[in-house]
Amino acid sequence: MKALQLSEPKRWEIVDIQAPGKPGPGEAVVKIHRVGVCGTDLGGYLGKFPFFSYPRIPGHELGVEVVAVGEGVKNVSVGQFCAVEPYINCQQCYSCRRGFTNCCEHHQTLGVMCDGGLAEQMTLPARKLHPSGNLTMDQAALVETLAIGCHAVDRSKLQGKENILILGAGPIGLSALEFAKLTGARVIIADLVESRLEFVRQRMGVQDTIQIKGDDSDIEAIGDLTDGQFADVVIDATGHNGSMVRSMEFAAFAGRVVYVGITQQNLDFPHAAFFHRRELNLMASRNALSPDFPRIIRLIDAGIIDTQPWITHHASFNEVPDVFESWTRPETGVIKAVIEV
Repeated sequence: MKALQLSEPKRWEIVDIQAPGKPGPGEAVVKIHRVGVCGTDLGGYLGKFPFFSYPRIPGHELGVEVVAVGEGVKNVSVGQFCAVEPYINCQQCYSCRRGFTNCCEHHQTLGVMCDGGLAEQMTLPARKLHPSGNLTMDQAALVETLAIGCHAVDRSKLQGKENILILGAGPIGLSALEFAKLTGARVIIADLVESRLEFVRQRMGVQDTIQIKGDDSDIEAIGDLTDGQFADVVIDATGHNGSMVRSMEFAAFAGRVVYVGITQQNLDFPHAAFFHRRELNLMASRNALSPDFPRIIRLIDAGIIDTQPWITHHASFNEVPDVFESWTRPETGVIKAVIEV
């Protein structure tokens, strides 16, 4: 069976791996139809993503078809199309016992800490499969990306009529945007790249955007858009340590700052000037929870979330080694690439 493997940063290889055997109790074998590409995959390719090890078969945003189920599996059946919840948790640790399965103490994300879905088939815990109903395979592969933003917005406890500033207009920032809009809050998007902001205005329907300059004009722009109140919620989806530190400058007094992006760098910020004086709440947001997946499937199916603007690039399995590097460059205009397995 063929798979795409990163043997080391920037080096793809098409490899032969063993095909799945008969699924055990609670397991399902799935055929991979679509694999979405996100910042995690790009970071893994570039050698810049924490937790990523080599050699590794990437792929955690998956649209799949069930081809076999093991004993005791009731939630899915052969022939069903599904989105995959790629966070493999132990079900036994203190976090799992309290329901925080997204941050299991022994957590393994498919395609990051263990091999993922850039292969023809794989075996998964059936509990991680979410029937996708009327969704296309492309849409099923988008569910996990949307789940990241869903969880971040839920963590923020964003309310209607509040101001939310989302730093970073890549896929994770856009996924947070989708769920911020559903709350009725006032959404502001900031990014370094004007073409991304143009995409947000033209395709995502959010007109309040700021091109970050890295100086005091950024603070002035956010103040102007919020009548000097600044943002009740700031979600940093950049994964850039400088942006993550600076996000506190954009938060309102008694505001909430959520880090959904990931950095390997230390974060050094002034305690008295911002964090203490404004009595900020600072939160991390990791992965998503199981109930987020069926919720997102329902929202897409109902047309409440429009996935049409999301997918900007496609490639076949065999094309990936040649085209993947181009997806790391902002000038290529990639919002979301999908691989057809």
